[in-house]
Amino acid sequence: MRIATSQYQATMNISLQQNQERISYVNQQMSSRTRILLPSDDPVDTVRMSRLHREESAVGQYRDNIAALKIRLTKNESYLGSMVNDMMQGRDLLVWSSDGGNAPADLAAMVSPLTALRESLLYSANSIDQEGRFVFSGTQTGTAPIAYNAAAAVGSRYSYAGNTNDQTVVVGNGITQVANGNMSGIETMLNQLDMTLAALSAPGASANNPATRATLAANLDGFDKALDLISGKIAVLGGSQNILSTLDENHSNVSLSNQMALTDIGQLDYGLAATELSGYTSALEATYKAYAKIGNLSLFAAL
Repeated sequence: MRIATSQYQATMNISLQQNQERISYVNQQMSSRTRILLPSDDPVDTVRMSRLHREESAVGQYRDNIAALKIRLTKNESYLGSMVNDMMQGRDLLVWSSDGGNAPADLAAMVSPLTALRESLLYSANSIDQEGRFVFSGTQTGTAPIAYNAAAAVGSRYSYAGNTNDQTVVVGNGITQVANGNMSGIETMLNQLDMTLAALSAPGASANNPATRATLAANLDGFDKALDLISGKIAVLGGSQNILSTLDENHSNVSLSNQMALTDIGQLDYGLAATELSGYTSALEATYKAYAKIGNLSLFAAL
C-alpha cells in the first residue's frame, strides 16, 4: 500500500499537535493546582463547585455586612454611654438642687454645669457619622433628630424631628439586623431641663418654692425615664452585637467547610498529572523520531 507524502505529513502533524495540546493542558492544570479547567472536564463536579462558590460569595458578603454593622453598633453604644454618663451627672445636680437648704447663689451656680450637660446631651443625640448622616434619626438620616426652636416658649423648644423606623441589614440567609436607632422621648427630658434652668436662673430662686420644687421633681422624674430609655437601647445594642458575633462565627465555619469541599473536589492529583505529562511527552518524542526516520527513507536505499 502506498501512502502519499502529503497524507503522512498531515497524520504526523495532527499527532504532534494533539500531544502538544495535552502537554500544555496538563501544565496549566499543574500550575493552577486544579483538575477542572473547563466544565467539560467534569460537568457534575463543575456544578457542585459553582454552587459552593455562590454560597461562599454570599457568606463573604454576610460577614462583610456583620463587620460593618458591628462597627456602627459599637459607635452607637459609645454615644449612648456618653449620654448615660451625662444624665447621671445631671441627676446628681438635680438632687442637690432640690435641697431646700441651698441659697439662691448655690442654685445659680448649678446653672452653668446643667447648661453644659444640656448641650452635651443635645450634641450626642444629634451625632453624625463619617458620611454626614445623623445616627439617631431613624431612617430620616438627613434630618437632625432633636430640633431646637429658640422662638418657642420655655418647655417646648425641643422636639423630635426623626422617625422610629428601622433600617435593616442582611446578615444571613433570611436574617436581618436593625442598624439604626432613634432618640424619640429625649426631647421631653431636654424641655424639662430647659424649664429647670429657667427656674434656677430666676433671681432669688429657692428650692422651697412650690413651683420650683415641682419643676425640679418633674425634671428628676424625666431624667429617670430618659435613663431607662437609653439604658434599654444600650442593652438592645449589646444583645445585637452578641447575635452578630455568633452569626459571624457560624458563617466562618460554613466558609471553612466550603473551602475544604472546593479543595477536595477541584484539587489536582499531582501524581496522576505527572504520569499523564510523562506519557504525552514520550508520545511526542516518539512521533518526532518516527517523523524524522520516515522522512529519511528512500526507494533507492532499499534497492
